[in-house]
Amino acid sequence: MSTQAMRVASPPAGATSLRSRVRTMLAAGVDLLFPPACATCGKGGNRICPSCAQLVTPVPDTICMQCGRVQATRRATCPQCQAAGPSPLHRVRAAALHTTPLREWIHLLKYEDRPDLAPDLARYLAAALALPDWDGVRQSIDAVVPVPLHAQRRRERGYNQSELLAAALCRRSGLTLAPDLLERQKETRAQVGLGALERQANVAGAFAARPAAAGRHILLIDDVYTTGATLRACAQALHEAGATQVSALTLALPDHNEAA
Repeated sequence: MSTQAMRVASPPAGATSLRSRVRTMLAAGVDLLFPPACATCGKGGNRICPSCAQLVTPVPDTICMQCGRVQATRRATCPQCQAAGPSPLHRVRAAALHTTPLREWIHLLKYEDRPDLAPDLARYLAAALALPDWDGVRQSIDAVVPVPLHAQRRRERGYNQSELLAAALCRRSGLTLAPDLLERQKETRAQVGLGALERQANVAGAFAARPAAAGRHILLIDDVYTTGATLRACAQALHEAGATQVSALTLALPDHNEAA
């Protein structure tokens, strides 16, 4: 067991999941007083109305089966994976492409104080996880772990958007949420605007996992999968703590026209 895994201080048991349940109940109460409106078209009744929900672009079938990135044809491993060598991630998948309107919803969730959008957005994660592509993998998942924020950034934002997505996914899928298995122990620069190598260096050693990860298949959840540097750093920390397998599912993946 690595010394990195042993350095993480344990928070009060169940504190994170309790906060998530309280937030959900409060949101339900607000809905009774102030019915929601669609974040895109403004139509009343839903935060994301059925018409706008259909505008989200799913990830095509032509992907690399290891990293999940879009390819010209479906392939077992893409040139990028072959060049990178062995990965701590068993597989990575995204639910949809990072295009309008999903891109705007994610921005609202992360930067415009719209945690109420998380349950609606988690529907795309649940739909992706239910696809045949996850057959034989989904059944072996022991715990769902959101990519953590540093404590300072979480205090500033008031919540971790990836944790809200993971909690909503677990409510829909019946999987077990384990938000305290992984901690971001180093405050890092925002990844936006950084190149692939800069992102990798930025998150190196930023995460530490708890010994309770040992012997478990972990599913990591994040909002946007760009270069994968953050997911790989998380997976590496979980493996150092003894996790047997780490998979990842994100809400969005950049398309060919968006810098990756």
